Amino acid sequence: MKRTLPRLALPFLTTLLALAAPAAAQELFWNQFRGFDVPFVPTPPEVVDEMLRLAGVKSGDVLYDLGCGDGRIVIAAAKRFGVRAVGIDIDPVRITESNDNAAAAGLTGKVRFVQQDLFEADFRDATVVTMYLLTSVNLRLRPKLLAELRPGTRLVSHSFDMEDWKPDRTSVVTTAYGDERDVHFWIVPANVTGTWRWELADGSGARRLELEAGQVFQAVSATVKEGGFPADVDDIVLAGDLIRFRVVSEEDGRLASFLYEGRVLGDTITGQVRRAGDPKAAPVAWKAVRAPGTASTIAK
Repeated sequence: MKRTLPRLALPFLTTLLALAAPAAAQELFWNQFRGFDVPFVPTPPEVVDEMLRLAGVKSGDVLYDLGCGDGRIVIAAAKRFGVRAVGIDIDPVRITESNDNAAAAGLTGKVRFVQQDLFEADFRDATVVTMYLLTSVNLRLRPKLLAELRPGTRLVSHSFDMEDWKPDRTSVVTTAYGDERDVHFWIVPANVTGTWRWELADGSGARRLELEAGQVFQAVSATVKEGGFPADVDDIVLAGDLIRFRVVSEEDGRLASFLYEGRVLGDTITGQVRRAGDPKAAPVAWKAVRAPGTASTIAK
């Protein structure tokens, strides 16, 4: 993905880029040049720290840095948290530099750097993905991220967003040079589109429920029927493969609220449901199954 500029031009262009803090300005600037997708511009140490913090990197994670440059994010993650970390870059000069930097940090054999096109790379085992690309490249990469990464994978991007896939959080970092950088964070969402059906047992027998869900990235809308009659559903939150929502339905002639929490695994959701406002009510296990052929895409 990353291709270098002529050596004499790089310091001058890097300085200009540092001064052009807004991501849109940076994108317009770099788009004037032909023959490369993303130049090598080092991520400031303060931004590296925030990217790792925002992603919640911890022991046991598998981190991939897409367009790894000189390897600083991979090296920082491995050194501080002991994670398995991999950097991918198309430029052999950057891969050599990354390996040299890893050796200097005493991490030879503990991190890995791969010379490869990002669009051909396999990083499906990642739990964390970091990026400092351009918005246009992020958008081209987005279908691969959504299709191949497991729900719950954390994504962090320095400066550049993914347009209509809005970040779950954004923080602003002030560098040592005084300029401000955005750091965007997403959690890859599970696909919960389609028709889901389940039963709940109570004193009068089994209650049959059906939920029809639509989804745009992590935003979910839904309708619910109980016994064929509409019920209210709200407070829907999807975070990776975890979903929760509230259903208000009639019970014994009165309205009652039920809080559902579950984990999505393919075409099933398993979890617990409890009656809202009743601390003595024990949670009940529930399992919903998606009707075959009802799932659809989650991107616009």
